[in-house]
Parts: sequence; structure tokens; C-alpha cells
Amino acid sequence: MKYLITLLCGFEISDGIITHLLVGNGQFREGNPLMAPIVGEGNFLLLKVVGVLLCTLVLLKMYRRFPRVTVLTTSSVVTFYGAVIAWNLGLFLAV
Repeated sequence: MKYLITLLCGFEISDGIITHLLVGNGQFREGNPLMAPIVGEGNFLLLKVVGVLLCTLVLLKMYRRFPRVTVLTTSSVVTFYGAVIAWNLGLFLAV
């Protein structure tokens, strides 16, 4: 579980940094309509870090009660963010 949590944190923060760089140069826009208004601001990365820390705390608390469900859920989210990072890196390297 610690490995999955570490991957989740790393992917989430990497997604924030890459998104900030891509949207900041004006060539791309954020696809998530909830995050789009704040991507260009300095608070965007702070929000990503605080969000992933909050999610980590919730997942660790859930893991104590429902270990199998939590591992499955975390694995799914890590897989999703892995795909997002691959997509963002592809865009970043294409620029």
C-alpha cells in the first residue's frame, strides 16, 4: 500500500507540474472543467499538493478497515494517473 500511495502522490504532483507548464505557455488548455479556471494561478500546484495529501490520509484510514477495497481503488487511481502522465508527457515532449 505504501508503494501505491507513493506512486499516487508522485503522479498527482507530476500531473500538476506538467499541466502548469503546458497551460502556462498558452498552447494547451486544461481538460478538466473544474480545474481549468485555476490552472494558470500559483494556487493550482498548492491545491494539487493539499488534495493529494488529503486523499492519502483518507486512503490510509480506509485501509485499516477495508484493505482489499482500498488497494483496488488506489491501484485503479494510480493506473488512471499513469495514463494521464503518459498523455501529458507526450504533449510536453511534442511541443
